[in-house]
Amino acid sequence: MCSGLRPCPAFRRAGERWWLRAWTGTGTLTDVTEAAPPTGRVLVVQNTPTGGPRRVADWLIDAGLTLDVVHGYEMPPPAELDHAAVIVLGGGFLPDEDTRAPWLAATRALVRQALDRQVPVLGICLGGQLLAHVAGGVVEGDVGAPEYGSTPIRLRAEASEDALFGGLPDVVPAIEHHVDAITKLPPDAVWLAETDRCPYQAFRVGPVAWGVQFHPEVNPDRILSFDAERLAAQGFDRSELHHVAMTNEPAAGLVWRKVIDRFADIVTESATRPGS
Repeated sequence: MCSGLRPCPAFRRAGERWWLRAWTGTGTLTDVTEAAPPTGRVLVVQNTPTGGPRRVADWLIDAGLTLDVVHGYEMPPPAELDHAAVIVLGGGFLPDEDTRAPWLAATRALVRQALDRQVPVLGICLGGQLLAHVAGGVVEGDVGAPEYGSTPIRLRAEASEDALFGGLPDVVPAIEHHVDAITKLPPDAVWLAETDRCPYQAFRVGPVAWGVQFHPEVNPDRILSFDAERLAAQGFDRSELHHVAMTNEPAAGLVWRKVIDRFADIVTESATRPGS
């Protein structure tokens, strides 16, 4: 059993050795000691020790998928994509900030492979910004107004036909935690959702790659770990943010569970189609 930051045993894939951890859905990480077929396996790039997939992992596992979680800050992700989908999580870096986060170069290369091969992608916060960057958009640091806590996400008309966002309520709460932002979407991206402070909250690149600025993976208690002094300096009260998020959680949890279930269906369908 893996614990803390201790590396798990490596296994071979495409002639290389790389560290992988599999999320069990119980809050622990188990060793991956055998190479499994890529069908139904999702590669998750985690960028900080506390920024795990959380409830998104549980929802995907409930849908029949298996997660291979790579802790990028310990070991870069593999050079070759051999999974049915890629999820890139959040972190306090810009998507090309390779000096502080040297594994991001390999992560960008994986996302590029996924786009080229139409392998499903879900980018969350930094992950969404990284998707935008790879596809030709612009991401800027410490730009605009920061967003923290449960925030009303407005769906745009374009979302009505989207495979993940179609048919959702017009406004859905989601937890935010960012100061960096996408300032220009990639060419041909479909703009799906917005907020008053940060316009590019959700978008799609191609048929099966989505980026979101918010955090569907976290529940309200995650707010209690936010830096209270930093929040206060920017005009936010952590206790109030937590209270609002708790009030909004019943609606938010249902909606984001539905979105992740839809993503799981797309992953399964994509992985099992002929020629995939």
